[in-house]
Amino acid sequence: MELILAVVIALVVAVAVTSGLVISGRKKKQLPPAEPPSTTPTITAPPAEPHVGDEAETPREEPRRTVEEVGFPTAEEAVETPAAVEDPVVAEAPPAPEIEVPEPTAGRLVRLRARLARSQNSLGKGLLTLLSREHLDEDTWEEIEETLLTADVGVAPTQELVDRLRERVRVLGTRTPEELRGLLREELIALLGDYDRTVHTESPEDVPGVVMVVGVNGTGKTTTTGKLARVLVADGKSVVLGAADTFRAAAADQLQTWGDRVGARTIRGPEGGDPASIAYDAVKEGIAEKADVVLIDTAGRLHTKTGLMDELGKVKRVVEKHGPLDEILLVLDATTGQNGLIQARVFAEVVDITGIVLTKLDGTAKGGIVVAVQRELGVPVKLVGLGEGPDDLAPFEPAAFVDALIGD
Repeated sequence: MELILAVVIALVVAVAVTSGLVISGRKKKQLPPAEPPSTTPTITAPPAEPHVGDEAETPREEPRRTVEEVGFPTAEEAVETPAAVEDPVVAEAPPAPEIEVPEPTAGRLVRLRARLARSQNSLGKGLLTLLSREHLDEDTWEEIEETLLTADVGVAPTQELVDRLRERVRVLGTRTPEELRGLLREELIALLGDYDRTVHTESPEDVPGVVMVVGVNGTGKTTTTGKLARVLVADGKSVVLGAADTFRAAAADQLQTWGDRVGARTIRGPEGGDPASIAYDAVKEGIAEKADVVLIDTAGRLHTKTGLMDELGKVKRVVEKHGPLDEILLVLDATTGQNGLIQARVFAEVVDITGIVLTKLDGTAKGGIVVAVQRELGVPVKLVGLGEGPDDLAPFEPAAFVDALIGD
């Protein structure tokens, strides 16, 4: 009995397993296979194997060429850049600045005589008009004094000139316009003094001549230094520039531009650097290059700042380690009048001024400042600036200056 039950159970299990397999097979036939996702790369069939032996294809006849017919590429073709690769853009180097040839300095003040035309009314022509009056009474002489003072001649020089004119008019009886013009010309030239107005640029030692340029802000000091370089180059001298004005922004750039235009090298340092060190290096380079002249542009400091004035004295002492300074030029604005004289006094106390450069002497400037500043410092006016042009800095010539003031 137990054997029969075991057989029945085995048969039932076998039937169940067989039914499950049949149903599973039918489901697989009904459901299509799932498509691969679109991101799956497409697998291409491998290339067909080449035919060999009897199955090989018959080779096709192609024309053949010899080495001579093909030819070899030339050297230019071999190194030619492929068309697909663009040539790199190479920035062209900026052209070197053209070296200018400044005009000669001899007689330059005569050529620039017209620049003083406006000053004639306040000084030269004003004096001639007064002296030409029929009666030269006390009131007229007072007007002459006022004209001279207004032109910034100064009190002492004015009194001296008036006294001399009164005496000569009284003794000589000069009355005609031509005689009065000649008389006034002689007295004004005498008033300007007999000074050595040469800009000394030759050292007694075997080193370049050293010229230091000083002055306050706004007088055109750096521009004057650049124009002075042109004056020296025009006279056939080689120049090295020292940009010791490290406090004013772009002062070194401005000076270097002036130097580049005439082929003068500029020695400069970092902005805010030690001016004395730069001045020292400029003279050192000038000696190494065997230059004729070294021009040192100093900072345009205010004359009221004692510490800065002391620093100017330091620049002078450091430069003199190479040898004595041959020239110290003080740049003054001719339009500042008596204020310029105050500046001149302070600078003269710090450094030994040897010459004066008067800028802006054209137009509205009062020519009498030439007399006043010379009397104040006891040193001559050596150069005058008569315009904005690069060659408008001229050696001062008293006779040409007076002729420009009083006219023909």
